[in-house]
Amino acid sequence: MSQFEKTNEAMLAVTLNKEKILSKAGAMVVYEGNVNFSKAILGGEGLFGALKRKLVNERESLMTTEGSGTVYYASDARDITCITLNNETITLESDSLLAYDSTVNTDIEFSGVNGIVSGQGLFTTTVTGCGNIAIISDGELIALEVTPQHPLHIDPDAFVAFKGNLLRDFILDVNWKTMVGQASGESYQIKFSGTGVVYIQPSER
Repeated sequence: MSQFEKTNEAMLAVTLNKEKILSKAGAMVVYEGNVNFSKAILGGEGLFGALKRKLVNERESLMTTEGSGTVYYASDARDITCITLNNETITLESDSLLAYDSTVNTDIEFSGVNGIVSGQGLFTTTVTGCGNIAIISDGELIALEVTPQHPLHIDPDAFVAFKGNLLRDFILDVNWKTMVGQASGESYQIKFSGTGVVYIQPSER
């Protein structure tokens, strides 16, 4: 498994020892060592997942990096958070995934019509297995715990990712501001219930 380490809030350093990772195409800033780059045809989801990605017009292009050396990644100076998965699944907005080990599997998940109505989008990406991933966000990523006694309501624009045994519902909050045409942009909420962790950004896209 490769080594993921932040050099600062907006720069990721990945150390490879005859290993392979995938990343956003164009996110590489600089590298040293014997490293090769190529367009990722299958991504981390295999042939069926790649066909699904094409079918739903998933717009995020991926790049494969392999060899031995250190590669530095960044994306529009956005904040970076490194997470290590240990036989876990994390679900996140597709454009928030900066880089990940080839040891994990990815897939496209249907969010339902409510997703696009709320502005979150029809599809999200799931990452499953053991390995490192790097997530980008507008501001420092915040992890909030969800328990059966304490569900969480989130503005869809602030949502980035979640993991654990969580149920996700889209809720229409019709209040007096909505009725008189003074909606704050928060008429739709995502409710998370169960047990797990939700990651949010301190910004509304």
